[in-house]
Amino acid sequence: MARVKRRAATLAAAAAGLALAGAAGWALADRAEPRAPLGLFSSLPVVWPETASLGELIAPDAAPHWVRTALEDRFTPVPLDALDAQVLAPLRSLVMAQPRPLAPAENVALDEWVRAGGRVLLFADPLLTEESRFAIGDRRRPQDVVLLSPILSRWGLELTFDEDQDGRERLVAVGGQAVPVRLAGALRPVAGPGSECAIESAGLIAECQVGKGRVVVFADAAVLESARGVDGGGHAFEALLLRAFP
Repeated sequence: MARVKRRAATLAAAAAGLALAGAAGWALADRAEPRAPLGLFSSLPVVWPETASLGELIAPDAAPHWVRTALEDRFTPVPLDALDAQVLAPLRSLVMAQPRPLAPAENVALDEWVRAGGRVLLFADPLLTEESRFAIGDRRRPQDVVLLSPILSRWGLELTFDEDQDGRERLVAVGGQAVPVRLAGALRPVAGPGSECAIESAGLIAECQVGKGRVVVFADAAVLESARGVDGGGHAFEALLLRAFP
């Protein structure tokens, strides 16, 4: 039993060290050419790949997610596990990609940060189509159904879902760029304090002025799928980034 406990402690320490090293690497990789920090808050395997063991995570042939690489081309990504005033204060921009449900205090902190001038690109998928190696109920599995009604309504939006829609992937034009979607949601306006939203592409995308800040919401996350790669999703993702952070 003692050996098992020592082994568990060793693995935990190694994982913690790896996480710190990875975060430091992101922060220091472009020190010679400073780039603006960008918060990244996601349940998708963008920061860390889906792995069942520490050995898989540190394998030398483990390639980074293409979305992470695309973000590093323009920004210094800052992975976030939680949202509060302290972690948001140094940031001007934030990508939320199929995030977990927010705690009440996180809703308040995020809303106040946006109204003070923060900018958000939010991928909110009502039914995630990317496959996961982890079973439903496993905490390592990405968020299958986005649950963000409180903050969306605060920003003047409601996310709806048509259960009878065609389940095949399709391309939707967003600002002149074809973006792949599958089982997407639709956004519609509701009364929100101090916010004005323009909704396009049959509800697929909304652009909202919230106080001094700006929010772009995309009601699908298929474009971010790991298997798609930069060749299949890079141009569409870049177009959405430019829309949110011109």
